[in-house]
Amino acid sequence: MRHDLTDLKSLVAEKVEALFGRSTRLTDMQPLAGDASSRRYHRATLSGAGPGAVVVMQLGAGSGLPLSSEELAIFNTPLTELPFVNVHRFLSRVGVNVPKIYGHWEAEGILLLEDLGDVALWDCVNGAGAETVLRWYQKAIDELLILQIRGTRARDDTCLAFQQRFDARLYMWEFDHFIEYGLQKRPGARVSETAIRLLRAAFSEIAARLERQTPCLNHRDYHSWNIMVRDQEVAVIDFQDALLAPPQYDLASLLNDRETDRVISERLENELVAYYLDRRRELGEPVVDRAEFHAIYRLSVIQRDLKVVGRFYYLDTVKGKPGYRKFIPPTLRRLERNLARSPEAARILPVLSEELEAMR
Repeated sequence: MRHDLTDLKSLVAEKVEALFGRSTRLTDMQPLAGDASSRRYHRATLSGAGPGAVVVMQLGAGSGLPLSSEELAIFNTPLTELPFVNVHRFLSRVGVNVPKIYGHWEAEGILLLEDLGDVALWDCVNGAGAETVLRWYQKAIDELLILQIRGTRARDDTCLAFQQRFDARLYMWEFDHFIEYGLQKRPGARVSETAIRLLRAAFSEIAARLERQTPCLNHRDYHSWNIMVRDQEVAVIDFQDALLAPPQYDLASLLNDRETDRVISERLENELVAYYLDRRRELGEPVVDRAEFHAIYRLSVIQRDLKVVGRFYYLDTVKGKPGYRKFIPPTLRRLERNLARSPEAARILPVLSEELEAMR
């Protein structure tokens, strides 16, 4: 259900009073910058006995419980609970730092959440020195390992995240998303059917290789804009698409997203991957073959970058959100670099070289 602003303010005021008492009043409400989803967010400023502010999550229009990403949502039975609420309960239980849910009213289309402020991890590292960047990304890795290790050990199949897995089907859905929107439907594209067949064959092999990896709990969109900073600690948001995937997936997302090449050099990336592996071992996880780990990590970066290039074009041409196009050139540069470094993916580069140049 999508309310106009006047109705939304009235509804929020009603819920605030019910949660925090009659002495608590809504004094102001301002929209917050959103991302690619259909949800909208507002900051509600309060007076009285409750918190000074709450974040209002306004669900997208439509009937029934909103699903997570369209390519997920493959469940044996219909949903009876919002994925955000379901996954939040599990992550809270295992100790992941997530915002409190003060109240949720799915039928009325809103949730009231703890306000974590406006400072994302990216704000702390953008333009900072190497030592500061290293320190903040180590904090993010420490939080990620709580999610991946504690979460996986505490597996609970009532949590929707354990009912979904990054398998070959989902990897190929994302590869095909790139083919459709990054190649076939991109204005001016001239990719041949022979090239498409070669790409699908190569993508199928990568998907099968990634599917064979032992999965663990993953956030799925663990990047520098979904990690908030408050009181020198990091907190995690936008976790409703959590699922099982190779551990490298979230790490690849964290260190390789949008503009992270501006602050994470190749040397720093290697240092942070080594930090991740060292901390995993300290937390009791089995020692892994580091060369093999790096190979799957590199394939995870490539797969994700191909997916997001397709997604950025989709958001532009289908959803009317052109602001994401500025992230395509840095993603392409990283994609070319990693394709050249991965023996299993290197044959993709000659097929894509002309199109990657045209995308710039």
